[in-house]
Amino acid sequence: MRGLGPFDHAIDAFLAWCRAERAYSQNTVDAYRRDLRALQEHLSRQGIHDPAHVTGPLLESWTLDGLQADLSRSTLARRRASTGSFYRFLVEDDVVDADPTEGWTVSSPRRALPETMSETKVEALLAAPDRETALGLRDATMLELLYATGLRVSELVKLPKSAVHDGWLVVRGKGGKERIVPVGDVAMDLLDDWLDLVDPDLPWVFPTKRGKPMSRQNMWLRIRKHTVAAGIEGRVSPHVLRHAFATHLVAHGADLRAVQAMLGHASISTTEIYTHVARERLKRMHAASHPRG
Repeated sequence: MRGLGPFDHAIDAFLAWCRAERAYSQNTVDAYRRDLRALQEHLSRQGIHDPAHVTGPLLESWTLDGLQADLSRSTLARRRASTGSFYRFLVEDDVVDADPTEGWTVSSPRRALPETMSETKVEALLAAPDRETALGLRDATMLELLYATGLRVSELVKLPKSAVHDGWLVVRGKGGKERIVPVGDVAMDLLDDWLDLVDPDLPWVFPTKRGKPMSRQNMWLRIRKHTVAAGIEGRVSPHVLRHAFATHLVAHGADLRAVQAMLGHASISTTEIYTHVARERLKRMHAASHPRG
């Protein structure tokens, strides 16, 4: 069995730093690992086994291989970002003397507008669960919270009771960063009713029968069930509800910085996409409704 080489040690050290120092999510760490292992395999075929021997032209050849393999521009841009983070770490840790990613460019893909839902469809989805049953009340509460707060599904299913306050939540998001998110009266009333049914000895807002947090996959299935019951066509997921939360806020005049804070976006440029979504929806409504549309 081949022993670990310099590239293996460098990748392992970088991923450990991502987990321990940056507190990145497991999904982010896994994405870094996949990209860097793909780079390592490409370089190995060129006879390069040490990150200190990597040059800009070698990275450019990796991009060319990706284009020839019909990889999307977004995948190539993500690889570029992963490799840049990797080499910035190696330079700061004195593993390599120079960053070969400087000057390596991958044209950024045109950002696609996120999928969202109309307010009418959201209302139909929220009304679908039978709130007279415990399971229906739980599902209704989760859906209302998703739409009322814009939480990521991973944040919702692992929401601890200690995060719940009167009219707001303290949410721990990506990188362990905390943010305060207001909760409207409708969602808050449902949440209070649901918590009255939850075992007081369990720390989670939405525990399973085994006392563990619900999985993201199970949450997706619950939404799918209620989407069908509401007669809504198309793909609806927790992330679509997060997009609907942001889009509807922006469309009704919410301050973009406030929406950024509630979503937990690190950059305002990420939040600005919702202004484009709102404009596109208005254009479609005008085209469908105006006699000269």
